Amino acid sequence: MKKLFYSLTVLSLLAVSCKKDDENTYNPNVKGMLSLEFDNIVGSEDLQLETGSYTNTSGESYNVTTLKYFISNISLTKADGSVYTVPQDESYFLIDESNEEKHEVELEVPEGEYTAVSYMIGVDSLRNTMDVTKRTGALDPSGEAAGMYWSWNSGYIFFKIEGTSSSSTIVGNAYEYHIGLFGGLNTPTINNLKKVSLDLKPRGTAKVTLAKPSNIHMTVDISKVFDGSTKVSIAKNPAVHANPFSATIANNYASMILHDHTEN
Repeated sequence: MKKLFYSLTVLSLLAVSCKKDDENTYNPNVKGMLSLEFDNIVGSEDLQLETGSYTNTSGESYNVTTLKYFISNISLTKADGSVYTVPQDESYFLIDESNEEKHEVELEVPEGEYTAVSYMIGVDSLRNTMDVTKRTGALDPSGEAAGMYWSWNSGYIFFKIEGTSSSSTIVGNAYEYHIGLFGGLNTPTINNLKKVSLDLKPRGTAKVTLAKPSNIHMTVDISKVFDGSTKVSIAKNPAVHANPFSATIANNYASMILHDHTEN
């Protein structure tokens, strides 16, 4: 009996010790890799550029030939409630459906368990107005961001979707939504910057260590552009740029991103 009691005691102590070790496996002074994956879809279907054919709730068929959008100002909340903000200069990314290498955002973050992520769809007003020397990489208008900047308006296009639809009245049945505007530099404008905040707990937190990277997989439902909080008809709105209706498009796509699962 004494031997049994001794064995159980040892096992209990080992269990407590192991639990303690598990709780202290994260070293905030060490960094690991965390990726945010943006999986573009249309409803329940994978988005296929050029070849995919889709129908919105207005009964209009359409395809998608171009899809690009900026993700910026990323911050991550840990299980203890503390927040890690990605350094500003390292927090701008252009998601481009035509380039598989541009479907993920790769970050180097302190070890820890992350329970929430937030970021902006678009480019914040401060960076929009900075000198061009401060707008490099994904923000370089003559490089990676070519076609995503309005030189006449001194501002970035936050979200761009283009394609064709038999319902469009534009030449070639084209439709195009180029959504920007950050509130204005010298003259006030609409502010179409949208913040996304995702609670990771229901579908899996990100447990980042130096030895083991994590991936937060998100689905981006492009059908929300047409069928979000407001129904958008391509026939009535074949082209939307820097006009008041751009706020409707932005409000719609603000809800297009959902957390699907986390891979640890």
